[in-house]
Amino acid sequence: MPREAMEFDVIIVGAGPAGLSAACRLMQADKQAGQTLNVCVLEKGAEVGAHILSGALLDTRALDELFPDWQARGAPVAMAVADERFYMLSSEQGGIELPHGSLPNPLLNPHSYIISLGNLCRWLARQAEQLGVTIFTGFAAQAPIYNEEGAVCGVVTGDLGVAADGSQKANYVPGIELRAPVTLFAEGSRGHIGKELIARFTLDEGKDTQRYALGIKELWQVAPERHQPGLVIHGSGWPLTQASGGFFMYHGEQQQVAVGLVVDLNYRNPWLDPFAELQRLKHHPLLSRYLYDGQRLSYGARTLTKGGLNALPRMAMPGAFLLGCDAGTLNGAKIKGIHTAMKSGMLAADAVLNAWPSSGFSADAISGMSSDVGSGPSSGSASFQTKSRQYFNQTFTQSWLHQELAESKNFVLALHRFGPWLGGLANYLNHNWFNAKLPFAVQDNTPDHACLALADTQPKIAYPKPDGQLSFDRLSSVYLANTQHDEDQPCHLILADPLLPLRDNLPLYQEPAQRYCPAGVYEVVSQEQELKFQINAANCVHCKACDIKDPAQNIRWTPPEGGSGPNYPNM
Repeated sequence: MPREAMEFDVIIVGAGPAGLSAACRLMQADKQAGQTLNVCVLEKGAEVGAHILSGALLDTRALDELFPDWQARGAPVAMAVADERFYMLSSEQGGIELPHGSLPNPLLNPHSYIISLGNLCRWLARQAEQLGVTIFTGFAAQAPIYNEEGAVCGVVTGDLGVAADGSQKANYVPGIELRAPVTLFAEGSRGHIGKELIARFTLDEGKDTQRYALGIKELWQVAPERHQPGLVIHGSGWPLTQASGGFFMYHGEQQQVAVGLVVDLNYRNPWLDPFAELQRLKHHPLLSRYLYDGQRLSYGARTLTKGGLNALPRMAMPGAFLLGCDAGTLNGAKIKGIHTAMKSGMLAADAVLNAWPSSGFSADAISGMSSDVGSGPSSGSASFQTKSRQYFNQTFTQSWLHQELAESKNFVLALHRFGPWLGGLANYLNHNWFNAKLPFAVQDNTPDHACLALADTQPKIAYPKPDGQLSFDRLSSVYLANTQHDEDQPCHLILADPLLPLRDNLPLYQEPAQRYCPAGVYEVVSQEQELKFQINAANCVHCKACDIKDPAQNIRWTPPEGGSGPNYPNM
């Protein structure tokens, strides 16, 4: 069946904070100028917010710029941070509280809000639609489209109704080509198209190696007497004795508490299990006193892109922009990426609007950018692309976003290289005494997947069995993620070499995918006295840890059929 084609002025891939902020900004300026831009947002989740997961603490700086009247508009941003506490845990029972005066200034959150990022994105989507943006949910952007000049000129969505063996089912519908002069990619951390674009356009040339972490979060309903509205707890140390990272607990609205663990994916010990680390963390009295007798409501996991400014790829390329966590705009010093992602989307929107021709683009010019047609972009389109890139690069370097990232560029790597105490001291001196201008640079260009040591050189970690009250197993957790995939579809987790997991990873690393995956997707099972590497793709919560941490880079995450995956409520 031939593919249908649709033409837009701007295509945005991903209905997260970056993509939706870009959409709103485009249409706000469009209305003021009396123009009519045709903007569409593609979201692979079944609904906006379905795949959105974050801690989350919100710095409203970008939201204040985008919608100064966000409170009057009913934004789901109400629980201000009322009390902050920071701890360094030494054991399963011990630890100390760190006074605020001993902490690097960016770690403090005096003017932030405890929110559900999924609910904020749902609200942003309503604002975008009211402004005239078209949002397609349940459609996954499968691949970019390039023209003869090599520029991005749109995306093609994934086919629907394909069976596991690759045949077409009765409900088969081919993917649709969406074409536009400019496409904004805001897929989140380790976006599969973003990964391709970075390689194709060498956007990371001259940059440090990108760093990632895996964040795992649970949402709890707790007893009224255990709930302290506005309480924020951050900490480090135990149980991550074999890795760097930290934990959080946020007391939000309606007696709900978010608790989670962030594990840097540069850890060495292949026996480490981030999911199991979170489960035993909750037994520490610092956290268990709030969770005891509570009910776990939801569970999810997602990677974070946290290399900072030194690892940030170029975000503008011919015909496209890379935004938010797809590029890596998270501020590692503040442990916040929502406001920075939003600002990146707004800057890209401003660049598009600044370069937009007063007469617009004709339908023929847009359709002529399809690689299938093969006519290449018009000279007007090429000029637009150059002008928008130049404007973005200029305004980005002059923005508060760039300033924030520049001030925090060594924060994460200092902790990686020197540990929480010495690294924390370096960050304290840099931010509190030298105004983030201490002349030192930290580099570590070993990619996360290459950090694993051989299993027989590392100590095994004994994890306690879950008690069903504070700690739980993987399958019951995945159930709370509401993840759904049609079983009869091609596996979206592609092995470059299907034999490698048992041939190489098992003897060398005891196949770490069994442990770094927080959803039980990968198992080594025995069938008829033979070992088999089993992929339970239906469990996948789309965290992307496998694409990042597999030591042989043998696993490639691709999008399953649109609408598949988790469906997070209030996360």
